[in-house]
Amino acid sequence: MSVRELVVLGTASQVPTRHRNHNGYLLRWDGEGILFDPGEGTQRQMLRAGVAAHDLNRICVTHFHGDHSLGLAGVIQRINLDKVPHPVTAHYPKSGQRFFDRLRYATAYRETVGVTEAPVHGDGGDLAATRSYRLEARRLSHPVESYGYRLTEPDGRRMLPERLAAHGITGPDVGRLQRAGVLGDVTLDQVSEVRRGQRFAFVMDTRLCAGVYALAEGCDLLVIESTFLDEDAGLAVEHGHLTAGQAAAVARDAGVRHLVLTHFSQRYSEPEEFERQARAAGYEGELTVARDLLRVPVPKRR
Repeated sequence: MSVRELVVLGTASQVPTRHRNHNGYLLRWDGEGILFDPGEGTQRQMLRAGVAAHDLNRICVTHFHGDHSLGLAGVIQRINLDKVPHPVTAHYPKSGQRFFDRLRYATAYRETVGVTEAPVHGDGGDLAATRSYRLEARRLSHPVESYGYRLTEPDGRRMLPERLAAHGITGPDVGRLQRAGVLGDVTLDQVSEVRRGQRFAFVMDTRLCAGVYALAEGCDLLVIESTFLDEDAGLAVEHGHLTAGQAAAVARDAGVRHLVLTHFSQRYSEPEEFERQARAAGYEGELTVARDLLRVPVPKRR
């Protein structure tokens, strides 16, 4: 049975708190696991969340600030210690290659797994394609080079029983029509409709920019930073971050179905205020203020 869900490993920004670990997010998608921004302590949070090194197929780092990448050393060494039997690919800003190298080889260990390095550069673009998703990146606006990631499932087709019946198509002929696209004088378009692929985006440290909107457009599940509350919008711009209201306005305008706010500054102790400000910005979809070890399912297709 396929599972599509987000496992939240950490939700703090620059400084962890007693209740929030540094960043870390695992997306489970049809038997694959994509780990985003493993901050310090991610390996232990994986243990607490029931996530194993064997669950990881990709690692995506948005940028090389410590709260988004210091956990790389431990995670990569654990992948090797556990002798993960499948390929693991790492995506990260190419400009931070020296940081990735230092973290990958931070200490001595026996390398048993060949982690494939696939850095992102320029404006981003397509990174990988599998049978169940296309992974792409878009440039964001932060004091250091930063990218957001987007996963898109290919569109499929939904067969319409009443139209099949009208054309007298039953049994094995349905499969033949799906594979060939035509059966006699009946085309697939006549008896089916597009089943839109699901979409997920991960947007961390950034000001508002074109990349944010491109990543968020039409997402079923959007994970996005909201480091500051709206009254501190000046600090958000200065340090290259978003407020709760800004993040929610992006989700509202992009038609996001489920919004997950995360990456909270340690200055705030009332998480419900992030939800209040997000609703005040006019976002009416499903809304989650992330907390450590939370699991968030990708919304079912409409």
